[in-house]
Amino acid sequence: DLDSVDVLAAAMAGCDVVFHCAAHVVEWDDPAVYQRVNVDGTANVLAAAIRAKVERLVHVSTEAVLVGGGPIVQADENRPLPEHPLPMYPASKGAAERLLRAAHDQMDVVIVRPRFIWGAGDTSVLPLIAAAVRQGQFRWIAGGHYKTSTCHVRNVVEGMILAAQRGRRGETYFLTDGPSVEFRAFVSGLLATQGLQASSTIPRALARTLASAGEALGRLRGYRWKPPVTRVTLKLMGEEVTVNDRKARSELGYVGLVNPVEGLAEMRQALMNTTRL
Repeated sequence: DLDSVDVLAAAMAGCDVVFHCAAHVVEWDDPAVYQRVNVDGTANVLAAAIRAKVERLVHVSTEAVLVGGGPIVQADENRPLPEHPLPMYPASKGAAERLLRAAHDQMDVVIVRPRFIWGAGDTSVLPLIAAAVRQGQFRWIAGGHYKTSTCHVRNVVEGMILAAQRGRRGETYFLTDGPSVEFRAFVSGLLATQGLQASSTIPRALARTLASAGEALGRLRGYRWKPPVTRVTLKLMGEEVTVNDRKARSELGYVGLVNPVEGLAEMRQALMNTTRL
């Protein structure tokens, strides 16, 4: 229960390391929910870890904390958080990072930032994309021919464990699968593992106009109506987003043991096994 320091502290009793992975990651919702879960929830996890005398807290963040500070192209950990991040997910995750860094004298915190988590069993990104394709609502932004960094879920876990074992106190580490890939080719591969394909495209300028207008309407409706596209989605999935994980590889010994070819093959096999059943 992220709302209860008492419950969290009781669960952490006797733990050496706590991995804080919980977050509200949906594209659009009431800003108060992001604040309660991503910011206040992180503050509660921190308070509980301090009370339980946990030795280290590994916080799972995201490259989205950089949204609002210009193009994210080969960004590394030296890039500062933007002064005016986009709401709601980027701003809330950035706020969570700030409060953790402010507590460096009270808790040994290490932050990891995986980009575009994927893999078999995904309940977050791929189901949303697949649903949009099935409903005829998915569009490639400007054709989708731009680079992206990705991080298979087992690579995320590898990086988290290494951060717990070898990370430097107060440091942040990007995690990826290695070399960047073309967004359209990669997402097409993901969709193919679900028996789906997408071909429709939309100009980036038109998508930006729709996002701004849709968000304005969504706010007028009290956040109960979700825009078909948001500015955050355009920044994270509609243009190049690449990050450099050299620091994790050099300081943590991070490898990224699962490459995209192997991960996609695993997902295709999972689909075949499900079809047989």
